Amino acid sequence: MTASPLILSLESPEETARLAVAIGATLRPGDCILLAGEIGCGKTHFARSLIQSLLPSPEDVPSPTFTLVQVYETDRGEIWHSDLYRLTAIEEIEELGLTDAFTDAITLIEWPDRLGSLAPENALSVNFVADPIHESRRVLTLSWTDPKWTSRIEVQT
Repeated sequence: MTASPLILSLESPEETARLAVAIGATLRPGDCILLAGEIGCGKTHFARSLIQSLLPSPEDVPSPTFTLVQVYETDRGEIWHSDLYRLTAIEEIEELGLTDAFTDAITLIEWPDRLGSLAPENALSVNFVADPIHESRRVLTLSWTDPKWTSRIEVQT
């Protein structure tokens, strides 16, 4: 049985994409993934790979850095991809409609520290750390409290 936290060393962007696709295959509305880490460590690459794997046809998946939220229609329902880096107040999160999306959609949140007390307790947290020696290597720490993630992550690792 996989335990939380789980630490993975991924050697390339392709390995990161494969993990994102595998996790994406398990997602349903109401699932939230919190993507944390410094700028340039792979959060958007992970989210983009996951989203593209669930889209019915190929489309561009831009970073939501300036739009704050990008919404995609999939066979599983909506996917909300949010980048909260530029937010300054917790009230802005509610204005975006994210709190409703947490129950009705699949949500991928970059810079989840901006959520404060609004962070869903049932979320899967993925923390990205770039390896300072090997440029393409990332260390991901996956953690969760909701038992649904244990079986989903166990299948993927």
